[in-house]
Amino acid sequence: MNTDQDRDRSRGKDSLRLPVWYWLLIPAFFLLVQFVTRTLGAGPLPYSDFKQLLHAGKVREVTIGEPFITGTLKKATSPPVLSKEALAQLKCPLERDCPFTTVAVADPALVQQLQDAGVRFVGQAKSDWLLTLLAWGLPFGLLFWASNMLAKKSGLSPGGWLFDVGKSHARVYVASKTGITFADVAGIDEAKDELMEVVAFLNAPERYRRLGGKIPKGVLIVGAPGTGKTLLAKAVAGEAGVPFFSISGSEFVEMFVGVGAARVRDLFAQAQEKAPCIIFIDELDALGRARGVAGIAGGGYNEQEQTLNQLLVEMDGFDTNKGVIILAATNRPEILDQALLRPGRFDRHIALDRPDLTGRAQILAVHARQVKLAPAVDLALVAGRTAGFAGADLANLINEAALLAGRRNKEQVDNDDIDEAIDRIVAGLQKKTRVMSQMEKETVAYHEAGHALIAQLRSHADRVAKISIIPRGIAALGYTQQVPTEERYLLKKTELLDRLDVFLGGRVAEELVFGDVSTGAQNDLQLATDMARHMVTQYAMSEHLGLATFEQGSAGLIYPAAMLEKRLYSERTARAIDAEISALLCAAHRRVTDTLSAKRALLTALAQALQEKETIDRATLDALLKQWETPQAETK
Repeated sequence: MNTDQDRDRSRGKDSLRLPVWYWLLIPAFFLLVQFVTRTLGAGPLPYSDFKQLLHAGKVREVTIGEPFITGTLKKATSPPVLSKEALAQLKCPLERDCPFTTVAVADPALVQQLQDAGVRFVGQAKSDWLLTLLAWGLPFGLLFWASNMLAKKSGLSPGGWLFDVGKSHARVYVASKTGITFADVAGIDEAKDELMEVVAFLNAPERYRRLGGKIPKGVLIVGAPGTGKTLLAKAVAGEAGVPFFSISGSEFVEMFVGVGAARVRDLFAQAQEKAPCIIFIDELDALGRARGVAGIAGGGYNEQEQTLNQLLVEMDGFDTNKGVIILAATNRPEILDQALLRPGRFDRHIALDRPDLTGRAQILAVHARQVKLAPAVDLALVAGRTAGFAGADLANLINEAALLAGRRNKEQVDNDDIDEAIDRIVAGLQKKTRVMSQMEKETVAYHEAGHALIAQLRSHADRVAKISIIPRGIAALGYTQQVPTEERYLLKKTELLDRLDVFLGGRVAEELVFGDVSTGAQNDLQLATDMARHMVTQYAMSEHLGLATFEQGSAGLIYPAAMLEKRLYSERTARAIDAEISALLCAAHRRVTDTLSAKRALLTALAQALQEKETIDRATLDALLKQWETPQAETK
């Protein structure tokens, strides 16, 4: 059964499902224009035929106007003067009096000829207001009526786009329609605690006012995409039980200058009427980008800056004692205008990070409530395999697993479905139609075996969870999945060096076995180079360069990347940085070469097992390593 929230989300889609007669308006409009044009532009009787009938005495009376001459033809008493084609165009037999219409031309002798023929004639006013009204008023009236009907269908006020240009497009939810509370939010307990105080402001403001405190005007939620910023804002509205205005920052900015500012004013006016309430502006960076950047880049004073100015004025002007609180979300706080971030506007900043192991388990439990999981599924183990996943990634993981189980006609979601869902998210969709040659398959097997073997032999590297040579995604011919044994927030130099060795394990394995290298190590080399560069330029892990860092400061983040080409260090330092990066990579290459050369037999055994099974899990890998270590121990 659909909830009210589902119906609200589907309202925008339903507005596009128009009845058939809406689409019939377009051809009807063009047919009407064509009919009126033909009526005004041409008569059914050519003027030359009219003159022939006049000379033959077939015209009874005439009304002369502009641009038409109308009248009546006498019934025929002799063979017709006109040809069969002309009679067919007239569409009236001459056996009786017949009306006609023709287009007047410049003919000064017409009046004299009418008098000579004894034809009664009268004049007519130059303009025909009825035809003019039909020609101009009716098409525009039809378009205006159609726009009104479409506007009503879309939920706009009468007049549609014409009268709603300056209106706010914020979607308003009442407490019963948000459908989200803090029980639906997990893994970000610190942020929940902070926003619970905002709920208390709205529910019991006098508790704080009696001590002289003021309700904060704005709360800025900052976090990476998918960490739950929008979900958290809706949970605040659901807990507080107040109206919730939701709008994106891009919906304010339009092509016409002044429209965005008008929408800001209208939004705050609506909020004041429905106070206490919450205004939520998603993707604030689309609206609150630092002023002056566009001018430097050549854009000048534009609509976005004027809209931002109006937002700053409104945030200063409205009374927080009425209970209007602004929540905003962004994943790019470094480009926001500093005037937005000062106290008195966005008073509180809440940072959302990717969840840790405990947080991931809690998020998985929330999203798995509506899914039938098999008893053998351990969400704690799944959380351990999904390091680095955000809340949206975990929700997608559970949904993908449920879809896979449904595709396989299962009654419950089991571990195989979850494993496949993780592989699809991390490495991409399995390419069943991609067929590799035996040589390519062998190369990929040794490449992935090199990664896995180095990861297992380095004490500070993450443990291997799965190795596969099944092609996935756009360019991945195989992958080695590693899972950290614990949550880490600091990495030492020795740990970074071990990770550098793992990156180069595949490339070195190809060199040792085939005496040649392939293009499959491109991504590994890129990751290794980036890590070495960070070690030298950001973490000061170079003995020759000392404790200095060589990255741009945060002030440069406001401006476009094209304007930051100037380095903050000399050419001599740049050469030294390049030399240090090269030295780190060369040292890692030597260490990996020595290790794989000493373990050449184990590398070959692991690669052969990969070619046979295509996928090796952690248990199989441990058994293979133990099998090779036992004979060596007995020999010693």
